[in-house]
Amino acid sequence: MPLNIEKIREDFPIFKRKINNHQLAFLDSASTSQKPKQVIEAIKDYYEQHNANPHRSIYTLCDEATQIYEKARRKVAKFINAGNEKEIVFVRNTNEAMNILAYSYAMNNLEEGDEIVLTIMEHHANIVPWQMLQKKGVKLKFVDINPDGTLNLNQLNEMITKNTKIVSVTHKSNVLGTVNPVKEIGKIAHDNGAVFIVDGAQSVPNMPVDVKDINCDFLAFSGHKMLSPMNIGVLYGKSDLLEKMEPFMRGSDMIKEVQLTEAVWNDLPWKFEAGTPNVEGAIGLSEAIDYLNKVGLEDIQKHEEKLTEYVLVKFNEVKGLRLTCDGNAKLRNGIISFNIASVHSHDVAYILDDFAVAIRSGHMCCQPLMRRLGVQSVARASFYLYNTKEEIDTLVEGLEKVKTVFKI
Repeated sequence: MPLNIEKIREDFPIFKRKINNHQLAFLDSASTSQKPKQVIEAIKDYYEQHNANPHRSIYTLCDEATQIYEKARRKVAKFINAGNEKEIVFVRNTNEAMNILAYSYAMNNLEEGDEIVLTIMEHHANIVPWQMLQKKGVKLKFVDINPDGTLNLNQLNEMITKNTKIVSVTHKSNVLGTVNPVKEIGKIAHDNGAVFIVDGAQSVPNMPVDVKDINCDFLAFSGHKMLSPMNIGVLYGKSDLLEKMEPFMRGSDMIKEVQLTEAVWNDLPWKFEAGTPNVEGAIGLSEAIDYLNKVGLEDIQKHEEKLTEYVLVKFNEVKGLRLTCDGNAKLRNGIISFNIASVHSHDVAYILDDFAVAIRSGHMCCQPLMRRLGVQSVARASFYLYNTKEEIDTLVEGLEKVKTVFKI
């Protein structure tokens, strides 16, 4: 059913703010989402009533903090339909999760002649960590895109071979909005004996993601893009793979026993969570999941699709505007990247700020994709559950001002 946007926006304190005498139109949720009062209040309650270091002692506050922290883990496991909470590792963000996989899995399992298959649409977080494997003689291969921004599945089929040990792809592109058929890709990877990794940073916040259905070996995503605080993220991994992996960070809570010259690692998932955990982040993520479940991920996805359809119609009225890829709303899924004539994306974003319209500008941490598209940077509008058609109207009004300023 359609979302009650007015009611939803009442939950977000930041939308009471005006910038440059305009109502804030936050169109940058692919970068980070705004936070509802329920999340903010849950964190406040933790610090006022339950603050202690989990897993450290048996006094009341510590026990409460431990229970709250582990309850959040169970909630995450249910949210993505993981087998059990031991398959959920709390990390800072998607980038850290990918580094754990590169260091703890790939460095210990891949050797010269092996291959890692990625795509040209990947965020740097799913490119740079794998580059160090080249020192071992591992080859990186990149699947191209079609003119409409979808993945070239024919090329992917040809590229994945018996030498492929890892296939790691984004579920949803942060530039193109393309949702990749990860279940199909995963089957191809597994048929060739490869481990399948999914970057879910852009998909988990706004569409149902079921790791059992996808049958991915690992999934990474960030909490701050789904209403929770920054510095909390999740690495999901099948337990049999996580058990065999060496920890990336060492010390403190990730150990079971320490001798002077050796140590025994803790059980899953704690062997990957060194040091004092981000309890407030886990609490915020837990509350965010409750909020998203209450609103409904499928309804959120439909709302974004309707906004995408609307913005594409409005963009047709803006002469000089070029979409980064095909203007098909079904393919773009709440993310629209574009340029205005020869105007730099930073200049576009700067002028839009006069209208309190917040968009992302730059290379989107996707420089290889920018080169593939033949541009240096793009402007990007991205939508979430709290956005409205009226905000898109303000965006278009601001783009007309860009044209006036640059005499287009």
